Amino acid sequence: MPPPRRKSNGPIIALILGGVVILGLGAVGVFAATLNSKVKDAGFQNYTTYSPTLGDTTTTETTTATTTTSSRASGSRTPSTPATPAGPKAVYALADHPFLKPNFGANNINGCPLPAMDYSPQGQDTFLRAALPCIESMWKPALAAANLPYQPVELHIVTEQMQYPCGTVRPDSTARYCQGGIYWTANAYAAERNPNNPNHPGKYLGQLAHEYGHHIQWLTGMLKASDRAQYDAGGWDTPKGLDLNRRMELQATCFGGMSLAPLSHGAIPIDVIRVGLTDAGNRGDYDIYPTKDHGTPENNAAWVDRGYRSNKASECNTWAADAGSVS
Repeated sequence: MPPPRRKSNGPIIALILGGVVILGLGAVGVFAATLNSKVKDAGFQNYTTYSPTLGDTTTTETTTATTTTSSRASGSRTPSTPATPAGPKAVYALADHPFLKPNFGANNINGCPLPAMDYSPQGQDTFLRAALPCIESMWKPALAAANLPYQPVELHIVTEQMQYPCGTVRPDSTARYCQGGIYWTANAYAAERNPNNPNHPGKYLGQLAHEYGHHIQWLTGMLKASDRAQYDAGGWDTPKGLDLNRRMELQATCFGGMSLAPLSHGAIPIDVIRVGLTDAGNRGDYDIYPTKDHGTPENNAAWVDRGYRSNKASECNTWAADAGSVS
């Protein structure tokens, strides 16, 4: 007789193992649910960084770094709101800028002691640094009255080619303004031999006033608004872009005239003021220049005189001027 067949234990073992697996999965599910509940309760806060830049008020750039453990945990978070910097805020507008609506103007000052002019780079640096506090003390109250930000301008004397935040500046070019700084090319001004631009302190004060006019545009937000408009127009060298550039430069010239107005009431010798006004009117887009980006000398003369005689920012609204006066 053959030996009896042994009974298989496979089904029993399978049942036992299946039970173990089911119990294990249940335990894991309980653990996972508990973990997810803790993650959800923890809330994992968003970390935000806010880097304010002067005049950056119409838009706020926020960089958010988030740690995500599960989709459920991520969906349970409430995004944090970055704090808005306190204080005055620039306005990105042109013709309808609030600074150009009321009659804001440069304040009078009692005096502005300027040193004797030395036309070396060091001498120009000394002269300009003595004049800047006077100009800034005239404009700061106007910006405060308009609830606009203020910070002093930085002066850099350029005697060799250098890189600056807006590109490259050469020592033989005229002065440049960029992001809160005036880059003054001392040798270029001292080397001018045009009889209409004599080596006179008024020339340096007038040009400083023009560059500070760009600082006013930067503080108020008009300079950034102009940059955006040129970009939208296809670039500064397009017909529309050049028109915007002329309006921007001529407004700086008008603001420069406003800077000279309070100084003419005995703060500095009147001949310095007169030469500064004349020098501004002798600069601009002569026929020999292929790019018309600063306005004709005649229009420069008209706008500096307008700013000087009125001392009102509302009279320097080149953005709303007719095409002929900004050609």
